[in-house]
Amino acid sequence: MKDICVIGGNRYFGLRLVELLRDSGARVTVVNRGSGPPPAGVTRLVADRGDEAALAAALAGRAFDVVIDQVCYTPHHATIARRVFGGRTARYVMTSTIEVYDPATSTGIEAAGAPVTEESIDAASWPVRADLPWDDPRRVAGVLGEAASYAEGKRQAEAVLARDSPFAFAAVRSAHVLGVAARDFTGRLKHYVERILAGRPVAVHRDRFPTSFTNDLEIADLLVWAAGAEFTGAVNASSHGELDVTALCDLVAAGTGRTPDYRVVDGGQASPFSFDRYYAMDNGRAERLGFGFSTTAHWLPEAIAAAVRPRKDM
Repeated sequence: MKDICVIGGNRYFGLRLVELLRDSGARVTVVNRGSGPPPAGVTRLVADRGDEAALAAALAGRAFDVVIDQVCYTPHHATIARRVFGGRTARYVMTSTIEVYDPATSTGIEAAGAPVTEESIDAASWPVRADLPWDDPRRVAGVLGEAASYAEGKRQAEAVLARDSPFAFAAVRSAHVLGVAARDFTGRLKHYVERILAGRPVAVHRDRFPTSFTNDLEIADLLVWAAGAEFTGAVNASSHGELDVTALCDLVAAGTGRTPDYRVVDGGQASPFSFDRYYAMDNGRAERLGFGFSTTAHWLPEAIAAAVRPRKDM
């Protein structure tokens, strides 16, 4: 039986991850700020992962076979993790994001014309800027600009952990996650459902490019798999089948019985998942390592139906 620590794990696919690990027979400990009770049979330690002294105190005397970090957002978080979990675990899995590949968030990234592979962002060589305002609350709102953006925070967090860490390190770069079993707390699918049901226009780019998706069940399954695997470095986590915003709206239209209306924006703010650049991932490495992905077009209608149901009943 393995001892596994999950940092975060109290909502959305993180909660399902914890339940899957518990049901597999692992001894599971979650570390978070205590905003909600853990599932039955799971140990909870209350600490802010950004407070190194508090995190070390909460973990005193404990060690784990694997740590899965759901809330590592900055190089500061990663530096704390290296110090606190060094000597406490043999394997460290960080949940990362497709946004590390987004050319709109860094001048150091070139636009792609095909699904990106993990090698296109080499975390070990990515520059780290510890002097940036990573702890400023305005950073999360995006008002501090590209240098300290969410995407850059993830890139630099990976960079810290990829360099000479005292444990084996793996990063799971997740595609856009939509909810099948759980409500999609981001509200991005809800945006389309509400607009199409109400007959309101969806703001889209004139030229629309595809992106990659996964769902809450699949990404939780993949993280469980990654915890038990031996690979290091990054893996992309995305279902088969890219979709652009028009294809997404067509599926929402099929689930609502309404025809979508579009408003083209040139240089303005478009709806979520409308991209003016190619933005999709290659999932081949994870498949070669043994994980089998689903197909977006197979599960997305179920996610749409779950989002539509409460609004049709109103």
